[in-house]
Amino acid sequence: MRRRDLLAGIGSAGVLVSGGAVAAFGIPSPSDSSTGEDDSDGSSGIVGKRRDPLEIETADAPGSEAGTVRVPASDRPTFVDFFATWCAPCKKQMDALVEAHQRVGDEVRFLSVTSESISESELAAWWDDHDGNWTIGLDPTAELTSLYWGTPYPSAVSIDASGRVRWAETGVKTADELVAGIERALEDGDAADGDE
Repeated sequence: MRRRDLLAGIGSAGVLVSGGAVAAFGIPSPSDSSTGEDDSDGSSGIVGKRRDPLEIETADAPGSEAGTVRVPASDRPTFVDFFATWCAPCKKQMDALVEAHQRVGDEVRFLSVTSESISESELAAWWDDHDGNWTIGLDPTAELTSLYWGTPYPSAVSIDASGRVRWAETGVKTADELVAGIERALEDGDAADGDE
């Protein structure tokens, strides 16, 4: 029985990774290349793109209530931090996220998302231990993560009020770098409403 569970887990992981890779790095469609945006920023070409909104589940944890949230938000810019509790750089990133949230969290939907399989109580305990105090989302199928190229961990993306990605980066960032990325979505939000 254990061998069957192990093989099923390995197979599931392979499907998730393969699906995420195709979604993140697949051959661009003609509509993806029509934005005219410069993709030389190292963000896998998602800056300047719009994605269809997704509803994701949220967890009951400090600063977060159980329920659902729409990504991107329909009424304001959205910042998403993609992380995993087992990821050492993600733990290091938390201090900068806390500071960035204190500085600009009221101006955007500020969200951290994990695609790992973890119980809500374990996630809430990790969140509390690392001073998280904003909405935390669950993406068990990695659908949102793959749409916004949310790997390797940590990764972050800022989306303006019109739903267009304005900044995307991977790796540990300072609070100043995170705030600068968020401000791109805040500044570009009004101008982007007239695009397309």
